[in-house]
Amino acid sequence: MSEGLARADALLRLAQAQGAPPPYAPASWVSYRGAEAILLAIVLLVVAGGFAYAGKRLRAPLEIRRPGGTVAGFMIAIWLLAIYTAVVAILVYGLQVRQAYPGFVAPRVRVGTPVYALVTFFVILYLTRRWGWKVALASAVIGTAAALMIFEFPFDLIVMTRTNPPIPTHPMLYRQLYFLPLFLVELSTVSLLTLLPSMRVTAYASYAVAGMFVVFAVWAAFGFAFPSEPLPLALNVISKILCFVAAIMLFVWRAKEEGMATSQRRAIVPDTLLRPQEITRESLVALIEVAEKLNMEIPWWEKYGQPAFDRLVWRFHGRLYIGR
Repeated sequence: MSEGLARADALLRLAQAQGAPPPYAPASWVSYRGAEAILLAIVLLVVAGGFAYAGKRLRAPLEIRRPGGTVAGFMIAIWLLAIYTAVVAILVYGLQVRQAYPGFVAPRVRVGTPVYALVTFFVILYLTRRWGWKVALASAVIGTAAALMIFEFPFDLIVMTRTNPPIPTHPMLYRQLYFLPLFLVELSTVSLLTLLPSMRVTAYASYAVAGMFVVFAVWAAFGFAFPSEPLPLALNVISKILCFVAAIMLFVWRAKEEGMATSQRRAIVPDTLLRPQEITRESLVALIEVAEKLNMEIPWWEKYGQPAFDRLVWRFHGRLYIGR
């Protein structure tokens, strides 16, 4: 042990003698303390409560109306441009950090993100297989990417003003240069979910996001410290797993549940059916054909919601001629 320390100290002195700056690897952000940490925890708990309440109110999967081809093209173009802008901003930020701190070394923490992403990709691919391989592949790619953004967007908002080390002269200006393009990437990536016919907003997804914010709140109560210690590292891992679970839950739904919800929203009202209405020749012929196919039985209205009636009464005045 002592020999290893002596060797490291000798290497450090040799590097200093040769003019190389000593390595500098601070935590990527400064922890919250005191009242700031408590306030952050309260805000995160309120957000978690909002998602939990939304999940409770969401009794059936919610389908998001898909944009048209032109809008979809613009969305993809904006997404690609945002990625390119973020890459340029990160490179510029990195050059400024290197210039201000020549010995800077970015700290690295392994939390298993590639493993979670790979598992999420194949789970979504399996869940959406009934839509065909093209939709399934697009769902797996976009769903996995969106999972990361579900975590990164609130995370970046929390650490944005506390990144370390600060670039001299105008640290907040460089922080905005770094994070604003990232926000565009995160939001545009999540927006791509609306292009997928296999995606629905589900209660389970809302609950998973609520759980992620609860873990964030616990993390904030301990200062939202950099995950170099066991507790912050465990909270980081749990919250990241929950964001991937939330993305998977967007693709876990049944058409039967959606159909029941739609039928309940469009329940048949007896007053509407009993109100005198004009029946055209075409609609009457179609009605008779349906009745013949059903052996003159009443349709099974229960699958559309509560039954509105138990028998049909057709009343005609005058002569009726139906020609074929």
